[in-house]
Amino acid sequence: MLQPKLKVLFLCTGNSCRSQMAEGWARKLKGDTIEPYSAGILKHGLNPHAARVMAQAGVDISDHFSKTLDDLRDVAFDVVITVCGHAHETCPRFPGNAKIVHRGFDDPPKLADKETDPDKALGHYRRVRDEIRDFVSSIESVLSPDARV
Repeated sequence: MLQPKLKVLFLCTGNSCRSQMAEGWARKLKGDTIEPYSAGILKHGLNPHAARVMAQAGVDISDHFSKTLDDLRDVAFDVVITVCGHAHETCPRFPGNAKIVHRGFDDPPKLADKETDPDKALGHYRRVRDEIRDFVSSIESVLSPDARV
């Protein structure tokens, strides 16, 4: 008998970069076991640099768009993973038994904003993209019911 896919939400402030990358990686790497979603506290729009560096890694998120929790209110999540400090601090309560996990990542737009060299600016996006990929690759460790968070 097939196991149902876990519904996993990646939550960030604006659903423009980190949460979008996490959803993209989860679809690519764990799509057989996870039904991934992403949302933000606010809608900031998909960050074009995030889409660009994900495409460079072979993951197309160009059709993603910013969503808020209100847009996903009918989804019963099994796990909510906050990927930034602000989302973690303001994470609302979820109906049911959703497990809340925090795994923060640096904010590429904030780091890139201080760079004058475009390649160095994109380097921040690539580094965080790869950190998120590594996290998603081993995500089972936080999805198990007895995992400590």
